[in-house]
Amino acid sequence: MTKRIPHWIDGARVDLPDRRLSAVFDPATGAQSGSVTLAETADVAVAVRAAALAFPAWRDLSIAKRQTILFRFRELLDARKGELAEIITAEHGKVVSDALGEITRGQEVVEFALGFPEVLKGDYSVNASTGVDVYSFPQPIGVAAIISPFNFPAMVPMWFFPIALAAGNTVILKPSEKDPSAALWLAALLHEAGLPAGVFNVVQGDKVAVDALLEHPDVASISFVGSTPIARYIYETAARHGKRVQALGGAKNHMLVLPDADLDLVADAAVNAGFGSAGERCMAISVAVVVEPVADALIEKVTARMRGLRIGDGRRGCDMGPLVTREHRDRVASYIDIAAADGAVVVVDGREVEPDGDPGGFWLGPTLLDRVPTTSRAYTDEIFGPVLAIVRVDSYEAGVELINGGAFGNGTAIFTNDGGAARRFQYEIEVGMIGVNVPIPVPVAYHSFGGWKASAFGDTKAYGRQGFHFFTREKAVTARWLDPSHGGINLGFPQNA
Repeated sequence: MTKRIPHWIDGARVDLPDRRLSAVFDPATGAQSGSVTLAETADVAVAVRAAALAFPAWRDLSIAKRQTILFRFRELLDARKGELAEIITAEHGKVVSDALGEITRGQEVVEFALGFPEVLKGDYSVNASTGVDVYSFPQPIGVAAIISPFNFPAMVPMWFFPIALAAGNTVILKPSEKDPSAALWLAALLHEAGLPAGVFNVVQGDKVAVDALLEHPDVASISFVGSTPIARYIYETAARHGKRVQALGGAKNHMLVLPDADLDLVADAAVNAGFGSAGERCMAISVAVVVEPVADALIEKVTARMRGLRIGDGRRGCDMGPLVTREHRDRVASYIDIAAADGAVVVVDGREVEPDGDPGGFWLGPTLLDRVPTTSRAYTDEIFGPVLAIVRVDSYEAGVELINGGAFGNGTAIFTNDGGAARRFQYEIEVGMIGVNVPIPVPVAYHSFGGWKASAFGDTKAYGRQGFHFFTREKAVTARWLDPSHGGINLGFPQNA
């Protein structure tokens, strides 16, 4: 018998009537492990009302008390992150060590958010004009909605909600229906830490729930991570309804390899960044742009490392787990045929993998493609799986032109021992996050995450100081306390004196 996965509204688990159900699978076995009732518009309205009613009291709670609750949440998370990792592996499929890494990166944002009293202090100008003081301070925006993807069911929500809560907002999280249990675990932990009812809610759902959040007048902001077509839709729809929006989209991340690079370092980086989490991450390296004459030598080193990878059930100490669903596995695998038909060389075919796991799992091994035409969909599309393409170029300039010519601008990296080339690259490349001999340049929590071009919609990146700017709005106050002897009428325009 499969488990029923509930919602979390107003401080408690909520089971909705059986209407539209969505199946949840264990990707390592292919078996259904649970089901979730998808929220209708009216269900979302109940969660929004709970968040809206909880907002004034949470906003008005002292800084010290809000900070105490978030500190307690951080300590509980750190002590019990192993439980959450097991939940993630059971529904997403990534190996347990990778799930723990995801949680740790999310925890870093929690720790950054705990410094919010310093970030939210405001500014004060004494005697800006004679007897007049001017000061400004940030205030929370209200109900903040977060729509998170399947690939990081813990980390991506933690990019947003710790900062939103610290700033005094209430939150509604709509996780992916493919792996919904991590969100519930986080909600229960926040409740255990002392978060008041209604301040953090979880609504399970699909597009119906998403549209309800985008259109509800009491939702002040939308934070989204997912594919570019959906990010664009989220941005346009939410903005049309007067909401503040940060919508992070898809990617096609390149690493530029110069001939002077340490090819052993490059090969390690390509395998780690290309196949970690089965390639299901928006900062995965999908294309290695190799400046000749080193492509053949690099392919030999990458292939040797791929042979040593153990693919299988993430609970068995393997290096890479399955893909999240059968449909996604089949879609990713189809790009191998597309590449071959377009003239690419299939160096390693992941469809031939022999996994350490149940034969019913959603398996696709690491795949390496060489000489991929830049006109092929295997090059232009975001595949979102363990497929690494090699594109050969003749010069640094050709590599930069190729990268800058793409539709996406999320992450990129350059591998070289030439400091001048690396410095030139970081200025010339049209991408939001850049690694220099670092393959996955996800910024630390006190910087901000976000791409350029079709990889991001909205003006504000995730977490860091930009995260606090997104979840607050500023008030400016001009104050004068009159001396009893002051008087008189002046109809002129106010002037400084």
